Amino acid sequence: MNIEQCLEQGLLVKAKAELEKAKSSIEMARHKLELAEAEFDHGLFESAVISSYASMFHSARALLFKDGFKERSHFAVYVYVNEEYSARLERKYLNEFNSLRLQRHELMYGLERNAEVQESSADTTIKMAKGFLEAVKKMLQENNSKRKKTI
Repeated sequence: MNIEQCLEQGLLVKAKAELEKAKSSIEMARHKLELAEAEFDHGLFESAVISSYASMFHSARALLFKDGFKERSHFAVYVYVNEEYSARLERKYLNEFNSLRLQRHELMYGLERNAEVQESSADTTIKMAKGFLEAVKKMLQENNSKRKKTI
């Protein structure tokens, strides 16, 4: 599936670009990352993975707000960021974002209890979420600098 198909199916909706919403989404990403770190410190590794994904989701969502899109599914957020930003984001972040999207879904909605989330896995997801957040923040700052130069 691509962005055009997501638009046709209503999974993405064109909207006006909203930089304030992008900033709010970054703040939420930061909050979810802090939550993941606290959960990790308390040995709640499954919760830390879910919060790490939430941080990545809100980081990615900031890019959609900046570009004038609203999402109607987590999958559509991944499709959009993968298609529009694959040249500017390290592949490891895009792969981890999609992998965590699927893992979070299984952890939250699956009917079978899978093997427990290991400490090392939770630690890796937190590091990925942190790197992804920083990469997105950098892109938003670069975009903001370019806008100021053209005004």
